[in-house]
Amino acid sequence: MNDQPERLALVTGATGFTGGHLAQTLLDRGWRVRVLARRPEAARGLAERGAEVVAGDITDPKIVMQATQGCTHVFHIAAYYRGSSLDAADYRAVNVDGTRYVLDAADKAGVTRVVHCSTAGVHGDVATIPAKEDAPFNPGDVYQETKLEGELLAAEAIKSGLPGAIFRPVGIYGPGDTRFLKLYRAIQRRRFIMFGKGEVLYHLTYISDLVDGIILLGTHENALGETFLLAGQRYYTLKELVAMVGKAVGVAPRRGRIPISMLLAAAHLSEAIARPLRIDAPLQVRQCDFFTKDRAFDISKARELLGYNPTIELSDGLARTAQWYRDEGMLG
Repeated sequence: MNDQPERLALVTGATGFTGGHLAQTLLDRGWRVRVLARRPEAARGLAERGAEVVAGDITDPKIVMQATQGCTHVFHIAAYYRGSSLDAADYRAVNVDGTRYVLDAADKAGVTRVVHCSTAGVHGDVATIPAKEDAPFNPGDVYQETKLEGELLAAEAIKSGLPGAIFRPVGIYGPGDTRFLKLYRAIQRRRFIMFGKGEVLYHLTYISDLVDGIILLGTHENALGETFLLAGQRYYTLKELVAMVGKAVGVAPRRGRIPISMLLAAAHLSEAIARPLRIDAPLQVRQCDFFTKDRAFDISKARELLGYNPTIELSDGLARTAQWYRDEGMLG
């Protein structure tokens, strides 16, 4: 399908990693783009490329309504991700109430398509490998719980007639993102320690593959009313992932491992100290999921209905990310 210049897309979360890449790609493909930015200065690059910037917060329903007027498409990417200094009310204000405002505004504006970003985390620690879209919900923390609440709001709105689709992204990474920087640095400096056996399964999604999938949800007729998992070509064991990162930074990972119970005890203590101070704990319980919870998903639905075709091999994507870290002076 050919993207048409008359399409005007509102992108929430455009000052973040995924939303920013999505907005840039839409501009590259000839779309008109409007972004809602709590900090307009962070959207300066998009504005310079022709995007319209609406200053405001997703928790303000009047601003959300204003930003949505005249749009044909809404890509709702904005969310509070994770941080131990945030409480449940912070997450709910953005991930639940903010989503409600976006859905309501989109309905009143008569948009032709809403694409809502959820997370594969709503499935928690998956029991069946690989997990499909109908896997049970099993959120493991307040972020995943509120993202699930937001997804259910979107699903109900779509069921009630709002033209839309939902996607659950898996482990997003690539140049421009720093969530995996600690892993790269630890492996490069030979400080990475394997807690547990390293046999848990890990699935990642390179940013350009994800953005291609998001735009398919916004344009393909088969996406209407559906929910899709979007991920990379295949999943790997944690040991394989660590080895590939090691190759990307030119360092062989350390051998040996430590029982996971020791890490969990330290994380609980770290959070207990940090929470009253309203600061992010240096070690958080959810970070232990990296060593304990399987993340392996089946993307056949998106392949078959939308023609979704992730092209970036994990080793290649990890190498590109390592090079970006070097270029930015983040790696030695």
